[in-house]
Amino acid sequence: MKTVFSTADVHPRDAYDYWHEVLCKKVLEHDCMPESRQAFQAELQAGTLSDIGLVLYKSTPMYCSASAHHVEHANAEELFVVRQVAGVIVVQQDSREVVLEAGDFTLVDPRRPMTANYLRGSRPLILKVPRRQLEARVGRTRQMIARSIKPSQAEHRLTSAFLAMLPTHADKLGSAAADIVRDQALDLVAVSLAKAMDGQGPRLSSARSLALVNLRAAIEARLTDPALDAGTVAAAAGVSVRYANEVLARNDTSIMRLVQARRLERCRRALEDPSQTHRTVSEIAYGWGFSDMTHFGRRFRAAYGLLPSEYRRRAESA
Repeated sequence: MKTVFSTADVHPRDAYDYWHEVLCKKVLEHDCMPESRQAFQAELQAGTLSDIGLVLYKSTPMYCSASAHHVEHANAEELFVVRQVAGVIVVQQDSREVVLEAGDFTLVDPRRPMTANYLRGSRPLILKVPRRQLEARVGRTRQMIARSIKPSQAEHRLTSAFLAMLPTHADKLGSAAADIVRDQALDLVAVSLAKAMDGQGPRLSSARSLALVNLRAAIEARLTDPALDAGTVAAAAGVSVRYANEVLARNDTSIMRLVQARRLERCRRALEDPSQTHRTVSEIAYGWGFSDMTHFGRRFRAAYGLLPSEYRRRAESA
């Protein structure tokens, strides 16, 4: 993580104005009122982990508000996962209020109006995650935003601890490792969101979110099995094949289409990973459950525009 701004580097008279400009660029356009302009102090660090943007900052107390006018300029392709590192922040969105203490996290939508009250010692970590990738894991997120997730249950403790480690590794991992860690972060956030929604939101929505998470987990755990079929996946997720495909249809996929997509993604990563150049293309494909190289090559080219061997050569020359 690189320090992008610190009020220690500017004149106290200009500290808040400069800070507000940086925060609008790095997080979200908003109006803000500090508790004290004269004594205002803040610092912001930023980094990336694959296609997840990370922003970690701290400030003296302030109150921020993003109106409908502000959020219409926000990136529609992002959602924010906010993990509180220290202090307290109070967030309001969609008529819900969430109080985040150290270790708590929540989901907010930068395309919807919100307010945030930063109390003394507040230090949030914001993950700007791809909306499509998170919703592929949990379904629609409208009912999930602004709900406090506390590390009181094992799943939430694991997610919170994992998110806390990410700033240490941002911008330091190779592309293959960064993609893997990105997926792990999204998977853990998805598990926590689905579990937090169980019993809170509409019953059907909660059930679908849990089923979606369980289906993805069942698939990921069995990708190397060339005999993997829809019945095995559905049984491992605790649902019928018909219900599983109905849930996945909302994301324009099915059990076996998702299996194939995940296998292709695993192969793609292996082909561009310098540490796996000793493995042949066929070894990689067989290792991730493909049993027919002609089929694999055709599907890989349909997904990525190149044959596997061509993709590897391009990656090596990049």
